[in-house]
Amino acid sequence: MRHILVYSDSLSWGIIPTTRSRLPFEQRWPGVMEIGLRAAGHDVRLIEDCLNGRRTVWDDPFKPGRNGLAGLAQRIEIHSPLDLVILMLGTNDFQSMHEHNAWHSSQGILALIDAIRTAPIEPTMPMPRILVVAPPAIRTPKGPIAPKFAGGERKCQGLAEAYRLVCAQACCDFFDAGSIIHSSDVDGVHLDAPQHLVLGRALGEIIAPWLAPDTGPARKKHMP
Repeated sequence: MRHILVYSDSLSWGIIPTTRSRLPFEQRWPGVMEIGLRAAGHDVRLIEDCLNGRRTVWDDPFKPGRNGLAGLAQRIEIHSPLDLVILMLGTNDFQSMHEHNAWHSSQGILALIDAIRTAPIEPTMPMPRILVVAPPAIRTPKGPIAPKFAGGERKCQGLAEAYRLVCAQACCDFFDAGSIIHSSDVDGVHLDAPQHLVLGRALGEIIAPWLAPDTGPARKKHMP
């Protein structure tokens, strides 16, 4: 069985825009991906570690535990052996209480990549492959979250390209979610159900070749 960890925020947790409710597993993109992979014959287990409000490497001044770097190495240790870690973070870096730009978030992603690769896993276990997914750009924030994300559409400009550059630098895989989906029509930040479906299917197609049986031994030496 192949194990995949999704380390993300509310865009992957599946929050329903303008509510505090959650899409069911089969409708949020990690679930769509797992169900599709299993239907295609892949023996895969997906682990969701998706926390609303999680940043790349910064604290939320109002809620504890939203710093994505804190405890990440231990999560890798807990869930090992892992075949793949999918990182999809950055949106919350642009909340109104922060004055971050795309470059700042890209450096946060780089720190997370390093934390995964230096995690204290057992010596016989493989280093997981890493796929960084740049979230779609924030549009004009609307509804109850508008004050929280005011200005986010300006601050997030260039995020995908900044992520692409650091992933090339770190030699890890990259995908721009904004190339196939957009943020919610309802609140301008999260994902509507149809976007979860599109993203889950697309990511499943991307990683399916990595899960082929003959790639098993190579993954232990993988440093893409």
